[in-house]
Amino acid sequence: MIRQKNGKRIIAAALVVALAGGMAQSTGASAIQDAKDKINEANQQLDQTKSQISDIEKKQNSLQQEIDSLDSELVALLLDIEVLKDEISQKEADIDQATSDLAEAEETAQKQYESMKKRIRFMYERGDNALIESLLGAGSMADFLNRVEYFNQIYDYDRTMLNEYQDTITQVAELKETLEQEQQDMLALKENQEHQSEELQDMLTKKRATMDDFDTKLAKAEALAAQYKETIQEQNNIIVAEQARIAAEEEERRRQEEERRRQEEERRRQEAAQQQQQQQGGGSGSSSGGSSGSTDDGGANPSYQTNISGQDVVNYALQFVGNPYVWGGTSLTNGADCSGFVMSVFGHFGISLPHSSYALRSCGRAVSYSNAQPGDLICYSGHVAIYIGGGRIVGAQSSAVGIATQNATYRTILAVRRVL
Repeated sequence: MIRQKNGKRIIAAALVVALAGGMAQSTGASAIQDAKDKINEANQQLDQTKSQISDIEKKQNSLQQEIDSLDSELVALLLDIEVLKDEISQKEADIDQATSDLAEAEETAQKQYESMKKRIRFMYERGDNALIESLLGAGSMADFLNRVEYFNQIYDYDRTMLNEYQDTITQVAELKETLEQEQQDMLALKENQEHQSEELQDMLTKKRATMDDFDTKLAKAEALAAQYKETIQEQNNIIVAEQARIAAEEEERRRQEEERRRQEEERRRQEAAQQQQQQQGGGSGSSSGGSSGSTDDGGANPSYQTNISGQDVVNYALQFVGNPYVWGGTSLTNGADCSGFVMSVFGHFGISLPHSSYALRSCGRAVSYSNAQPGDLICYSGHVAIYIGGGRIVGAQSSAVGIATQNATYRTILAVRRVL
């Protein structure tokens, strides 16, 4: 009856483990798929954002070329305006000079005109008699002709000079008018160029504002892309963590399954031993032989000789899992080999052990594996570890693994020793 109950309990435990493992895998698979869906969505959004960034950058490049062209045009126009200002200033100086020359020519002509009028008035006020007297007073024909010629020359000279001055006045006046017209043309051109400059500056202001808007859009798009990348990284981390969790749960499920099988085998072994004892008792006619048999396999299970808890030893040893394996080493943090690890762990509790896996096989007292308890030594050929219970051990495995836990029955056990 007891055997049937034990068997049912083991089967029930196995079902619970299997069900829990299936639920954990289902939950883990759902979390991983959800993370992958989020990654796909983030990747699509990231691609769209990258396309937006590329489009914005193209528009920025095109706009920058326009701005550069307008800048160059504005610079050239401003230079033209400065040159035109200098030319207008020079034209004003030329007009001032022409005005001065015109005033001087008019003044000279007026003086010449006044002198001529005085001479004419002198000659004609004295009347024809004076002219006749002057001619008749000539001493010879040659002198007479010279006097006539003199009067003609004076007349021609005055007329010629007056004409020349009048021509000069006309030319200077025309030059002044031309210069003034040219000045007006330059001022109109300057006004037009200044208007163009204002338009160019207004266009540049608007395009630079558009460029600033592009910069803002680009910054937002890049920030959004960074968020999508971060989302992808976070979901990848979730997938890795979930896969690690599933692997750990699967490993734990396998360990529990192995423990269940071990317990089942132990139960069967004990039942077989009980049946054998009952058969031996039944042969002598005793009815009490079947009920006095032990459920243990008769293996060694010596009592403890120290007050040190095997679980305390195990808990202390487990905190160094992950540290490196170093052949010949005894440091629990910087590196130890298998026997160095065991020696240092037990040394922490004041128990002195040799630094040799072979020598450790003879330390303490022998224990059957079925009676192994946390803190016992599990000895193999060339290796030793500490039993932590549940069919698991902790020890310095190899340079590739370091200090880690594993199944106790991963290889043939040569001895189990109790040193506590």
